[in-house]
Amino acid sequence: MRKNFLLKQFVALKAKIEMIGGKKFKFDEESKLLYDGVAPHHEENYFSEILSELDKRLPGKGNISTRFEEFRSQFIIPTELLDTVFTTAISEGRRRTLEYIELPSNENFVVEYVEDKPWGAYNWYKGDNFSVIQVNTDLPIYIDRAIDLACHEGYPGHHVFNALLETNLLKGKNWVEYYVYPLFSPTSLIAEGTANYGIKVAFPGEERVKFEKEILFPLADINPAKADKYYEILHLVDKLGFARNMASRKYFDGEFTKEELVDWLVKYSLSTEERAEKSVDFLDKYGSYIINYNYGQELCKNYIERLGGTEDDPQKRWQLFTELISNPYTPSDLK
Repeated sequence: MRKNFLLKQFVALKAKIEMIGGKKFKFDEESKLLYDGVAPHHEENYFSEILSELDKRLPGKGNISTRFEEFRSQFIIPTELLDTVFTTAISEGRRRTLEYIELPSNENFVVEYVEDKPWGAYNWYKGDNFSVIQVNTDLPIYIDRAIDLACHEGYPGHHVFNALLETNLLKGKNWVEYYVYPLFSPTSLIAEGTANYGIKVAFPGEERVKFEKEILFPLADINPAKADKYYEILHLVDKLGFARNMASRKYFDGEFTKEELVDWLVKYSLSTEERAEKSVDFLDKYGSYIINYNYGQELCKNYIERLGGTEDDPQKRWQLFTELISNPYTPSDLK
């Protein structure tokens, strides 16, 4: 596994050096070289069918993106309550993670709120089991993002991922390659995929909505009675996840202008124009990295559940999840 992992890392390193030198790859070529994966392609009608269903479920009439934003505006966390809501979500994610994963006794983190970033949140792992988690407050943060970001950046996501790799492989086996984390490498697909899937591992099924109704909604001064309808809508919106990949691929490969990319994201990802502009900033900076979130999640989910780590067997699910974030897996290993 170590040899295969290093070989994949060298493929990514070589490609990144060529890119710095000016070589251009197609979107799928780049993602294969850097992240050992190619996200699936979908036809436009795939997303149109989901939008048709949303059209029936969303209140009001007219433009779906506008109606979604109007509906979602009821669920924005007030700025003055953001830290309380976010740290509460992190604490619960940590509590649930510790039931199944033994973490180093000195693991810790701090949360910072920042502005003017192309991403929504970021985990800066500093080593020795310590992370700085930054949350970007440029745009409104919705109540569902509290658990998403808490799990993705913290527990059982990036913070746990990095701490276990450092503990098990760097310190435990003296595998010196783990002194560094090359961002543009297959490690990122595993890291982002498990961080996203980890949300469902920590808060399976109805447990998430129950916790949010009872704890987070009241803390954010949002009516818990609206939670069920909110998640009914979000469940459909989640199915539009690969729309961003498709649009980014077309933009990256020169088939879309920036304006066409923004229009697609507004229509098929239900972004506001401001959020779509942020997506363009991210794509311009990080390229095909975006596949690591949704395709990475799909790959990790399918792998773990194929081996029996389903919602019905949380012990097995956590066992497989822990193994995946503690060893030198590559995306090809999960197929």
